[in-house]
Amino acid sequence: MANRDLAIAVIFLTQIVVGILGNASLLCHYIILYFTESRLRCTDLILKHLIVANFLALFCKGVPQTMAAFGWTNFISNFGCKFFIFLHRVGRGVSIGSICVLSVFQVITISHRNSRWAELKAKAPKYIVPSLFLCWILQVLVNVIFPIFVTGKLSNKNITHYKDFLYCSSVVHDKTSDSLYAALLSVPDVFCLGFMLWASSTMVFILYRHKQRVQHLCRAHISRRSSPESRATKTILLLMSTFVYFYALASILQIVLAVVNNPDWFLVNITAITTMCFPTVSPFLLMKSDSSVSRLCIAWKRNIKFPNLVRNT
Repeated sequence: MANRDLAIAVIFLTQIVVGILGNASLLCHYIILYFTESRLRCTDLILKHLIVANFLALFCKGVPQTMAAFGWTNFISNFGCKFFIFLHRVGRGVSIGSICVLSVFQVITISHRNSRWAELKAKAPKYIVPSLFLCWILQVLVNVIFPIFVTGKLSNKNITHYKDFLYCSSVVHDKTSDSLYAALLSVPDVFCLGFMLWASSTMVFILYRHKQRVQHLCRAHISRRSSPESRATKTILLLMSTFVYFYALASILQIVLAVVNNPDWFLVNITAITTMCFPTVSPFLLMKSDSSVSRLCIAWKRNIKFPNLVRNT
């Protein structure tokens, strides 16, 4: 085995182990919250779907890529190749959709009672389950094209008509068709990224306005420590920037991979590594985000419940 293959295998194994531990920790985190708070929050359901999607993305991409890096390129059957790639694509898409649904729900939740979101605030929990199922159905329909054009390496009769992806291959089309397919597959991702950019910027604006009101009411007792709004804003911006960076980079690399007729070893592996980055790190960011937003909501509710007390302190 070449040193570069060993290095890639170690990177994939590290991503799988860290990602599994992170997503398992996130799941345990919300199980503990469920038993301690004796109730299921609306966001917990979204995060459960996100955890399942992350597991699919990590296992179905990481395991075959790791085995291929160790030199076992012909270990998977034609059906297995189609199955793994399809589940990975669905998991990746649902992960993006779940983050999008979570961001929009958080915007509605933290919005002021007198804002234009007031009517939707009470109805929002009812739309969570349909939105999540819509994510799954949409991703299954969008990615059903992959099992059609992807095949196992053992099934290839004429290798000149196939594009090599280490453990799988795909049918070679003309560049116009490949570009069209890549653009169509990127539409849901771009849509979700746009929604999350809007949701995150709206949350930052709402938190900034609330911080200004609280500072005006509590001007005499401003603490040197950062406010809950500032901590929550930093966490939201960190989550958003990480999400956009990894998914935008992965989408660009996948488009390049789809257009290039003979992708080299480096392009195939760096695309796979980049695709697995967000499912690996997102659980840790979400646990930090949840604790920051929870502390903010508690402080916010106290200010709303006891406005006179805040005003007189």
